[in-house]
Amino acid sequence: MNDQMVLLTMVCMGLVTYLPRLLPAWFLRGRTLHPFIEAWLKYVPVAVLAALLLPSLLISEGQLNLAWNNLYLWAAIPAGVTAWKTRSMFATVLVGMAVVAIVRLFL
Repeated sequence: MNDQMVLLTMVCMGLVTYLPRLLPAWFLRGRTLHPFIEAWLKYVPVAVLAALLLPSLLISEGQLNLAWNNLYLWAAIPAGVTAWKTRSMFATVLVGMAVVAIVRLFL
């Protein structure tokens, strides 16, 4: 692959990454959205995070893993409660990491 192809690939990747973010901001600039749509949009980041995280919690080695030895699933429970109660990303990650570390230390 030559240098021009690498540069073209990088430029296209940048466009594909930033255009979906910039176009709605440009088109909706100065406009007010319906309150229902604003409320719905507030849940999009949580839904995307759940969609990215859930498969890694439930699937290991290509199989659904709901067994007692699924450490990440068990660590997600107190981390989820922490997220719900504190609304703090830092506290949530800290609790999840602490649970995994403590369980690995004793098992």
